[in-house]
Amino acid sequence: MTGSGPPPPSSDREPSSESKPLPGAVAFLSMGLSAAVCVGIGVVLGVWGDSTWHTAPLLLMIGMGLGLAAAVVLVVTQIREYL
Repeated sequence: MTGSGPPPPSSDREPSSESKPLPGAVAFLSMGLSAAVCVGIGVVLGVWGDSTWHTAPLLLMIGMGLGLAAAVVLVVTQIREYL
């Protein structure tokens, strides 16, 4: 007897739904983080500009608006990948 034993498990099977990662949750986390970073960068740059050129709150509002616009564009492009 050669002692071959049972064959190794086949790797061509699809993983079960229980072992798959959560792409939906990861996508939403990515969208939220991207939006927060965009708005945060706009606010930080606006506050820095206001403190440098003494234009409070003008540059803060402009930075916040640009950050929000960038966040919307980024989230819309991420959502279009799944449509």
